[in-house]
Amino acid sequence: MSGPSGFDIPDRALADSVQQGIAEVEALLHESVRSDLEFATRTSLHLVDAGGKRFRPLFALLAAQFGDPHAPDVIKSAAIVEMVHLATLYHDDVMDEATMRRGATSANARWDNSVAILTGDFLFAQASRLVADLGTDAAREMARTFEALVTGQMRETVGVGSDEDAVEFYLKVIHEKTGSLIAVAGKFGAHFSGAAEEQVQAVERIGRLLGTAFQISDDVIDIASPADESGKTPGTDLREGVRTLPMLYALADPATDARLRDLLAGPLDNDAEVDEALKLLRESDGLAKARQTLDEYAGAARAELDVLPAVPARDALSALIDYVVARTR
Repeated sequence: MSGPSGFDIPDRALADSVQQGIAEVEALLHESVRSDLEFATRTSLHLVDAGGKRFRPLFALLAAQFGDPHAPDVIKSAAIVEMVHLATLYHDDVMDEATMRRGATSANARWDNSVAILTGDFLFAQASRLVADLGTDAAREMARTFEALVTGQMRETVGVGSDEDAVEFYLKVIHEKTGSLIAVAGKFGAHFSGAAEEQVQAVERIGRLLGTAFQISDDVIDIASPADESGKTPGTDLREGVRTLPMLYALADPATDARLRDLLAGPLDNDAEVDEALKLLRESDGLAKARQTLDEYAGAARAELDVLPAVPARDALSALIDYVVARTR
């Protein structure tokens, strides 16, 4: 079974179990977003049907293998986390003024910003309804995750303060915006499968580290990988004026070329300047330091595997960590 592009689960029994779980998550997503208002159903299904990596439910289902993966609340918890993720995408597209999402016209471009925001709110409401079935502890945990998602976005919107370290600030943002939800996916999957508490905590930590590492790997790919290898147009962050980890490391280095500093001062709408900035970034210590930071997060995640029993799911998590690093090479 394949998860994110390029990642495979080699153990056939585990792959079949996870694939069946993903199918059940998909069915529950489709069922849960249906409303008496047909338009709300249609706008909600817009992104559900667009597909995606389903990274978060995949992680939850792998975490559930450390207990009983067929326990009744495992699928529901995995669907809740994916529903929350989808809700954030509707809001992100409004804030980013995006026109495309997962190969389809974004909801804000197809309808308008108000519809996209309300659809995100509708998905948050449906996720809250489902999480109430899992008990007050789960609802409290999800509320903390909502808080992290919002504060991470607020930090990014407001920007780094003059007295703050830009790299530390950025890592905090991606921990909150990406790592927090993947962490709770692992925690829910393991907890509702009945796994031992130390294993639940280990998987939660792996999720937090892996989520942060995944964003760093995306930052590296946007600079280092040609489009024909990554499937993405390089320099997207440069065009949007987003300062990612390799850029922040480059700007913090006194030896960085003055021309690169000029190019990183704002969004670039000239293809020649984007290409020039990419060339300079690829030659800079900033890219090398970002790769090193990625390796450190991956190493910390691998260390947590020692807490987990030697079963195929642990091997799959190890392969998932390796995949996050390997996709940047």
